[in-house]
Amino acid sequence: MMTNSKFTGFIGTYTKGESKGIYSFSLDTDEAKITDIKVAAQAENPTYLTISNDNRFLYSVAKEGETGGVAAFSINESGELTAINRQMLDGSSPCHVSIDSKNNYLFSANYHKGEVVSHLISPENGSLQPAASVIKHEGRGPDSRQEKPHTHYAGLTPDEKFLAAVDLGIDALITYAVNDDGSLKKVKLLPLKAGSGPRHLTFHPNGKFAYLMTEFSSEVIVLNYHSENGHFTEKQYISTLPADFSENNQGSAIHISSDGRFIYAGNRGHNSIALFSVNQESGELSFIEHTSTEGDWPRDFALDPSEKFIVASNQESGNLVLFSRDTGTGKLTLILSDIMVPYPVCVKFLHVLS
Repeated sequence: MMTNSKFTGFIGTYTKGESKGIYSFSLDTDEAKITDIKVAAQAENPTYLTISNDNRFLYSVAKEGETGGVAAFSINESGELTAINRQMLDGSSPCHVSIDSKNNYLFSANYHKGEVVSHLISPENGSLQPAASVIKHEGRGPDSRQEKPHTHYAGLTPDEKFLAAVDLGIDALITYAVNDDGSLKKVKLLPLKAGSGPRHLTFHPNGKFAYLMTEFSSEVIVLNYHSENGHFTEKQYISTLPADFSENNQGSAIHISSDGRFIYAGNRGHNSIALFSVNQESGELSFIEHTSTEGDWPRDFALDPSEKFIVASNQESGNLVLFSRDTGTGKLTLILSDIMVPYPVCVKFLHVLS
């Protein structure tokens, strides 16, 4: 039984305007409010974050002059971050970062360079070792924004046997095997609908289904995941937008409830979160409703550890939005929308430790 009433979260940002780097906040679930927003670590464009399962370390995208890479921080009890080290490469910084459950490996996806990079993590202090693999994708897509590969996501499959990389520029989902030394070996490439611009991926807790959000076509692609060989097969495409919406929209984040019953997908432009129910037998989705994010350009959102709330981040209007969540129906109800954080991108919560 979860008894916590306060959860600590972190926000990755673009350091434009007044933004200083990584912010922390506290969600009080009894009071249904967000408090104590402060700078946890000053950094340049730490847009995406991930947190180790034991809550000891936070890893972020990093930028420094003409180099880009990843940074490691230790997390203290008050939620402040202390820099450990960083690993940088020439060129643009990545857009996504993830780790394995045992904190042995870190993976990053580089949108501008079309690359997947892997690192070993030192077990004694959480520091990052130099890149073990740098894999560059090849190809292009039919959209003018698909002039070259644009890797947008790299995360492990639920069984942690394979790394799944999503490339928006070449409309592909690519699977890699992860060797003990952290190096990557390509296993399979699944071509997706041309011009769809695949962006982010999440898995059903049963490990059999995956859900891929597209940026250009604003759809969720339902996939079967075949754990025996790391392959995926397409099952369903379903729009995240109303049929009569014709303005600019770019799909953003996708998340699933831990019971596997509901999928949430972000729309930048329509400025909404689309809610779907999941058929537990087939994995296929049925649309339920849209909820306004009460701001501009919802880049990400996160279910809190109790899953009774969702915190969304509107990048361009610079506000966090707190929704209560009905765990029975999946539906969201607005609580607060005036929580100001400059250029928020990514929202992550500390894990509840058993």
